[in-house]
Amino acid sequence: MSKKVVVGYGSCGIAAGAKEIHDILDDELKKLNNGFKLDITSCMGMCYREPMVEIIDDDKSYVYGDVNKRVVKQLIDKHIKGGEIFKDKLVISSDVKTDDETFLSQQTRLVLKNCGKINPERIGDYLAQGGYESTKRVLTSMKPEEIRELVLKSNLRGRGGAGFPTGMKWNFAAANEAEPKYFICNADEGDPGAFMDRSVLEGDPHAVLEGMIIGSFAIGAAHGYIYCRAEYPLAIKRLNIAIEQAKEKGFLGKNILGSGHDFDITIKEGAGAFVCGEETALIASIEGYRGMPKMRPPFPANSGLWEAPTIINNVETLASVSKVIQMGPEEYAKMGHERSGGTKVFAVTGKVKRSGLVEVPMGITLKKLIFDIAGGILDDKEFKAVQLGGPTGGCLPYDLLDTPVDYESLMQTGAVVGSGGLVVADHSTCMVDMARFFLGFAQNESCGKCTPCRIGTKRMLEILNAISEGRGVEEHLDELKDIGAKVKQASLCALGGTAPNPVLTTIRYFEDEYIAHIKDKKCPAGVCRELITIMIDDSCTGCEICKKECPQDAISGERKKLHKIDEEKCIQCKICLGSCPFDSIYAE
Repeated sequence: MSKKVVVGYGSCGIAAGAKEIHDILDDELKKLNNGFKLDITSCMGMCYREPMVEIIDDDKSYVYGDVNKRVVKQLIDKHIKGGEIFKDKLVISSDVKTDDETFLSQQTRLVLKNCGKINPERIGDYLAQGGYESTKRVLTSMKPEEIRELVLKSNLRGRGGAGFPTGMKWNFAAANEAEPKYFICNADEGDPGAFMDRSVLEGDPHAVLEGMIIGSFAIGAAHGYIYCRAEYPLAIKRLNIAIEQAKEKGFLGKNILGSGHDFDITIKEGAGAFVCGEETALIASIEGYRGMPKMRPPFPANSGLWEAPTIINNVETLASVSKVIQMGPEEYAKMGHERSGGTKVFAVTGKVKRSGLVEVPMGITLKKLIFDIAGGILDDKEFKAVQLGGPTGGCLPYDLLDTPVDYESLMQTGAVVGSGGLVVADHSTCMVDMARFFLGFAQNESCGKCTPCRIGTKRMLEILNAISEGRGVEEHLDELKDIGAKVKQASLCALGGTAPNPVLTTIRYFEDEYIAHIKDKKCPAGVCRELITIMIDDSCTGCEICKKECPQDAISGERKKLHKIDEEKCIQCKICLGSCPFDSIYAE
């Protein structure tokens, strides 16, 4: 009989307090000594319910969410000691229906299949789930060209954003007879609000290693690199553990499984530059140079790392490779869209009820993803927009939520699939401010090598600042469109080539907000400081909380009487809005 208590120990869980929960459980279970063993797993994708604890008793599973110090003591007393289910915090159960289970039941989990289910620091757990079976099959019974053809037939496209067919890319490198060849995993995930790759590396690192081993055999590479940003310490720790375990089991090193294929992996920690997610900039960084893009051609498959043929695939792409081998290319391709096989993982954040990781078949609509799986808009407010594809993606309105999630369909709207970041906004979001935020990120992360990106994004940001501060004129809209088009066409790499997307799509779909900022000198969402006035309405009870919280002493009034705001002193910091318990303060 299996008795286990498993703590979700991914970065999101630890940030929410999982370490303290783990330590409490460790102490209590040692005292009880009743057969329950403590274990860890990673994030299962339900980040909105972290910290999470699973109790496995007699092969029945009960997953609890929002576990704090008080709750964990109740779990110990009620469930572990008394065998009673604590329904108030129950998220998923093998024998009790819950509201949260729809979050997982509507997904198709291939890449995330093991995340939240296995201990990522134990290779035995991965092997028990069929891990490395694809490697054994490939290395002992298949030829490199057969593998490449299989991956090509599967319609597996690069999940890092470009969507290039993986099998075709492998064919380019294999056709090059130069030696040596290199295989690189791009784990330099730097999009604001994106954490797909980090979660896979933390939760199922062997799946990524297995994809690299299979890919290296398919192209004839003997050495590989995982380029992972240093801000992911837990992912790097678990990758190092996985590499050592794979070596001990004979899946890495010399003459793997007696196949004659040699392959080793080195981890390269990146310093956090967003531009190093671009292939040629990443290669420069590994070589010890400043991470800046190069002109292409030649492409890395022909001349990459140290001018040798090099394949670069991102984390999610590589984690999909073993699934393609297991399922077969036809079954994998059938699961997705006609032009894009398989599934895609999205990091859903912003104003949704269920934020976290969602894995769905390619071709699903945005509406189903946001309203069915992610549960709709937080506090049942009105949906306004979804920003899709990372900081250089596009912002789409409600009318386009029936758009299928595939590379070509989204490109027609001005957005991109990108790496999978998905930020949902309600009507409290200012679209001008949102465009300014994402463009500011891209401008700050520009390497500065090419003039269109370096100067163009700076000029566009200056115009957005002017509009947000009430200095905008109608000519600014045409200027933003003109500069944006030139930056897209003339930039050296994809950072500049997609940086204008948030601006161009918000002008395209939310032009009325720009007009309100420019003509009426008003921010309809009440966000842009210089264009709003903070007001107190007649429902004010005179509780004086806002008066005490105001850093400018701009609020006056006697206790239990209507308060007023001195507009000359007010700096529109909106601290008072958050402090008022009666919603008597508003911005207009």
